[in-house]
Amino acid sequence: MELLGVSRTPIREALRRLEQERLIAESGKGSVVLGITEEDLLDIMDIRQYAEGLAASYAAQHRTEEQLQELRHIMELHEYYMTRQDAEHLSKMDDQFHAAICTICGRTVIIDTIQPLHRKTQRFRKASIDDSNRMSRMVREHREIFEAIEAGDGELASQRMTRHVREAKQNMLQRMAHNQ
Repeated sequence: MELLGVSRTPIREALRRLEQERLIAESGKGSVVLGITEEDLLDIMDIRQYAEGLAASYAAQHRTEEQLQELRHIMELHEYYMTRQDAEHLSKMDDQFHAAICTICGRTVIIDTIQPLHRKTQRFRKASIDDSNRMSRMVREHREIFEAIEAGDGELASQRMTRHVREAKQNMLQRMAHNQ
């Protein structure tokens, strides 16, 4: 509380939310951080494949020119940071890219499903981007998804997003196995 300069109420609320998302658990002696198992990661990424594929489809069907402009700007930053091999900024651009597609899709239930899954896998996603081969594939895959959304092709956007999340899942699982 002192470090953050806040009262107990926001701290309690944050801990309650983390517990709801099963990121921490009460042990009787305080809160314990829960890890994500390989099975958890498989489930999360399988759900993301379908939910984000659907989000990309809706985004392609309902995007405005202003939203396309924002997504185009994110892609330009992606490509800029890729030339610099800047994994930290690419990780932020990855978050922004996926968040923008969720926003553009305009479906509250899809957004509410995807956002907590992103938070749970953020550590794995960042580690995946540190792999220079995965980094360049990610940027290329994002470009392909963007092009399908820009063209208004919901089916193609869905296929490309589903493939992108599947590729990310394989990379995360390989990195998880390598780190064990």
